[in-house]
Amino acid sequence: MKELNSEYQLGEVIPNITLFLKRNVEKFHDKYVYQEKNSDGVYEGIKWEYFYDNIEKIAFNLKQSGFQKGEKMILFSRNRMEMLELELAIMAYGGVAVPIFAHFKQDTAELLINHSDATWMAVAGQAQMDNIGGELNQLKSIFHFDKVSDSRYNNLVPFSELQKNIPQGETSCLDETIAPDTVCLNMYTSGTMGTPKCVQLMHKNILSQQAALDKVWEVNENDRLLAYLPWHHSFGGIFELFTALYNGATYYLESSYGRDVDSIFENWKLVRPTVFFSVPKVYQSLYEKTLASKEAEDIFFNSGLKFIFTAAAALPEKLSLEFQKRDITVLEGWGLTETSPCSTLTDPNLKRISGVVGKPIPGVSIRISDDEEIQVKGPNIMSEYYQNDEANEGAFTEDGWFRTGDVGAITETGLKLISRKDRIFKLSNGEKVVPTDLEKVIELKCHYVQHVIISGSGEDHPVALIFPNQKMLEKPDYQMSPEDGCFCPRSLNELGKCLQGCLHDANCDIKQKFSKIKSAAIINSELSLDDNTLTPSMKVAPKNVLEKYKAHLINMYGENVPTEEEVYVVELDVKNNIARKIVQD
Repeated sequence: MKELNSEYQLGEVIPNITLFLKRNVEKFHDKYVYQEKNSDGVYEGIKWEYFYDNIEKIAFNLKQSGFQKGEKMILFSRNRMEMLELELAIMAYGGVAVPIFAHFKQDTAELLINHSDATWMAVAGQAQMDNIGGELNQLKSIFHFDKVSDSRYNNLVPFSELQKNIPQGETSCLDETIAPDTVCLNMYTSGTMGTPKCVQLMHKNILSQQAALDKVWEVNENDRLLAYLPWHHSFGGIFELFTALYNGATYYLESSYGRDVDSIFENWKLVRPTVFFSVPKVYQSLYEKTLASKEAEDIFFNSGLKFIFTAAAALPEKLSLEFQKRDITVLEGWGLTETSPCSTLTDPNLKRISGVVGKPIPGVSIRISDDEEIQVKGPNIMSEYYQNDEANEGAFTEDGWFRTGDVGAITETGLKLISRKDRIFKLSNGEKVVPTDLEKVIELKCHYVQHVIISGSGEDHPVALIFPNQKMLEKPDYQMSPEDGCFCPRSLNELGKCLQGCLHDANCDIKQKFSKIKSAAIINSELSLDDNTLTPSMKVAPKNVLEKYKAHLINMYGENVPTEEEVYVVELDVKNNIARKIVQD
């Protein structure tokens, strides 16, 4: 098997979260660790000295409440300072933090709470209380950051009880002796291909990652991160958050939680971030704001911006060049929750190649199995999945490598991602199709396309389900076209006509004739968290999408069954001559 390793050696790894916090308060005691907006819209924050003191108080009062080492606490909240202090206190005391998505509906929230075996919970406020039932009798206490009211529970405790001063003569409960391989964080995966899995992460997983990154990039106490990525997800809650904490950089919470580009841009103006972690669609939206004026351009591409990090998909080359011509480094990486999460990082000195996500970080090794699966080994790998024998059975190879489920290849410039293993399907003639190849091409061809799913298992050719960007259709910008030649469609019919050429070109970009689509249904519908077609981290859940929109697939293969959604179907023959038809209810 081919194997890839870092050219750098992993340095000393801090053994546990407690010693990490102790090191930081000594090193950065008068530096701001965290800032968020107050009720007047002004950023205000806390310095390491007081931050550490708060964590000690919370850990002490947790112990007084009966919380024991090894016990688990669900954190059912949006990003906020109380959640951060509580999570670190739990881990530094010897417990296990279990963050879950703040907007889970009752069925999903209770599923994860019960599966986790957590005996304690903290909620942000009433919205979270309303999304749990009255049968969670295993919970000893439910701490709440904001005021709540719920007659079903008599164990509601205001968070202020955990913020009380430590009595004179008592000592800190933060444990400096916790072993590096002690589990401290249980994080649920996105569940893109089914039920979320509970990943058990150890102190050494989180801290070895930061020791590794410290060798390959420069982040320090003078840096400012404007951040919105949710802490229940590994990209935000481990990779980004601990990058700021470990290096003494100030973490500024983005007040719209990444949902409003105008808010992000306004906060960008206030914070002037030096480092930013996000996904391509957000970068694209922010860049479009810079076209309004020279002032807006100067604000976004501020002189202090050292690098941006992109994940989930490659940054479009056109946008990447905008950063590079201003000497702002663009970094990309790859990993999974099970790998804490970063396993690879691109080299800023090499030309970026679409699909190539770089070389392993120090201490991590990557290899490609005989069936092209990417396998990883290193101190960043989880212990195992919690209460999931089926998943654990196939998680590791006999010689101890983690099976990622991703298919890839090793190239001269690093690891190249191809697809998720479970997304690859066979046609009726036995030919193997990698749907993500064409999905990426189509999404890059048109910014009016929000999501694409290619299907065709057992059929004689593939087809596509395409979901448009509804906001762009509603408010087309004729002064600023996302791509040359785009006439800014205003409706599904206009988008369908516009996409005909793009689909033709996308098919031409795919070498294998059998992998080209013969038809595409452009569906006037949005994927969402409510129907589980999107995960809490806003990734597409392919199985759920294909099931919900099954009727459209059946129709593209020659049937005529009724559908609820308005749809525009583009048909292409094997020579890519375009025919078209409109189907509407």
